[in-house]
Amino acid sequence: MPDQGAARTAPGGRAVHLRPAYLGLVFLGGMGGTLARFGLAEALPAPAGLPVGILLVNLAGAFAMGLLLEALARRGPDVGSRRALRLFAGTGFLGGFTTYSALAADSALLVSDGRAIEGVGYLALSVALGLLATAAGIAAGSGARAAADPSSDAGSSDAGSAGAPDAGSSEVGATETGAWDSGSVPRIEPDPGPESR
Repeated sequence: MPDQGAARTAPGGRAVHLRPAYLGLVFLGGMGGTLARFGLAEALPAPAGLPVGILLVNLAGAFAMGLLLEALARRGPDVGSRRALRLFAGTGFLGGFTTYSALAADSALLVSDGRAIEGVGYLALSVALGLLATAAGIAAGSGARAAADPSSDAGSSDAGSAGAPDAGSSEVGATETGAWDSGSVPRIEPDPGPESR
């Protein structure tokens, strides 16, 4: 795997993820996501004392994260507006919206209240359904790109080649449509800075 250290810093030498503008996007998104989660968790009922609201919030967030990251990865390198959207909506909003600390705390409370089977079951069900929700989001992100681009590999009759890297591409893991091969790690591009946008 090529050294990606140089690609993680801005032209001024500062790590891209430490730039004030990007930190601000994460902060604003996280604030919005936390408020949205709080509002939904308060509005949704908790039948028989089970924290169903937190379960639904986490499942919705897992689906949305899979959809967002797949859609962004299929549109090209993590630079410019794609990076800004990933940080604001993904790291920020969805990071604040989902809450695995509340999931762990709710499970522990159920166990400590003598409801061990429900607590462990709630935890296991949340994790298993969260994985399925993320996979469904990724599939939806793949399908949306394939529907928007009829010339993409996803619509070809050779199902085995869908998502395979283009042998002539200089991008690590990129296909002709800019998609990332699920078995590779996308290359992080340096942010060109505001002067080149």
